[in-house]
Amino acid sequence: MRIDKWLWAVRVFKSRTLATEACGGGKVKIDNKSIKPSRDIKPDEVVTVQSGPVKKTYRVKGLLEKRSSAKIAAEYVQDITPPEEKLKEEIAHRSYIARYKGAGRPTKKERRTIDKIRNINRS
Repeated sequence: MRIDKWLWAVRVFKSRTLATEACGGGKVKIDNKSIKPSRDIKPDEVVTVQSGPVKKTYRVKGLLEKRSSAKIAAEYVQDITPPEEKLKEEIAHRSYIARYKGAGRPTKKERRTIDKIRNINRS
């Protein structure tokens, strides 16, 4: 089964086009190697997906041919993302909600959040 089709079927990406573009752009890796969208995937492989500042890691539990409900899709993928990456995602999500373009200078609270994100990305 193709990696782009699997990523779409287990709901890592909202569309197959987005999954294909991510694979082609070097955002999806297996064994720290960038892969093509047409690469075949096998059970028990570990897939890393770069999504903004966060690297999400998934283990393939099974192959799902068609996109189906989230409950069914959860049986075919295991999220093994490290806790520090999940923290990065949480902080990035909070700062995205707090700021919008044209908002002027950040407040003290927003500045602290921005500093947290920068410190996590450096380590």
